[in-house]
Amino acid sequence: MQVISDLEHATLQQDTILTVGSFDGVHRGHQQLLQGLIERARERAMLSAALTFYPHPRVVLRPGTQPVYLTTDIERARILDALGLDLLVLIAFNRQVAATPAEDFTRMLVERLRMRELWVGPGFALGRGREGEIPALQRLGERLGFRLHVVTPVYEDGEPISSTRIRILIAEGQVERAAELLGRYYTLSGMVLHGAERGRRLGFRTANLRLSPERVAPADGVYAVWAHAGGERHPAVASLGIRPSFDAGERLLEVHLIGFDGDLYDRWLQVEFVRYLRGEERFESAEALTAQVRQDIQRALYILQEHVPTE
Repeated sequence: MQVISDLEHATLQQDTILTVGSFDGVHRGHQQLLQGLIERARERAMLSAALTFYPHPRVVLRPGTQPVYLTTDIERARILDALGLDLLVLIAFNRQVAATPAEDFTRMLVERLRMRELWVGPGFALGRGREGEIPALQRLGERLGFRLHVVTPVYEDGEPISSTRIRILIAEGQVERAAELLGRYYTLSGMVLHGAERGRRLGFRTANLRLSPERVAPADGVYAVWAHAGGERHPAVASLGIRPSFDAGERLLEVHLIGFDGDLYDRWLQVEFVRYLRGEERFESAEALTAQVRQDIQRALYILQEHVPTE
């Protein structure tokens, strides 16, 4: 997949079929649009392309807000690449971009990206003040020489699949339901920190990760997860919270890789959330905590043998 970050100097050798959006999470609704676009582009010997903005437009349009994301920019690019997209266009969003009239921005897409078709959802709009809604884009298409294709959203349980809906599910701890809408497990990753090593003393070593404030965090509690380290996948139990049985300190993700006894300090760990097991609890003794962790491990192993991710 080719990546362009300078639209003004883009020089393409083929026409494109383009979509525009944030594509946070690249959920099943996004996937349906993109897969149809990619197939259409291949049929017409064109490039399949997606244009997205950074930072998220809300950061510029609503100063002081802190959006939280389902994917990092790198994760999103990897997913788009795996879908077979030919071209990803990254545009730095600022006040100047926000003030660009819809006709000027669309004309730039036609001239710089050789856009011949624009694929969008029914609520899409672009340009200054969202003036480029569907009817306006249809008129612009007639004048500028591109075809507008409006894609029907993917519905689940009577509601369209959306990034907002998935963020709410994850924040509530409903990671299994979120995975159904994403089309894969929700994932967090980070560098393993050096901690107090309480888990080692209890007989359950944990890898500790600090959460990014820009990522959607699941509800505090204990989860059955898959942990990826060094190219290997391990069944695991993860506890997210402030550790009320100990210091009730910084919120961390503690991951116990079941059956693993290697050193993970300062290594990159990726965690896939499969199912919520229980809420975070305070235990009066180390023995009570140890007994509960053993139960968590057995439940997690039972669940994970039925939920092995596809490669």
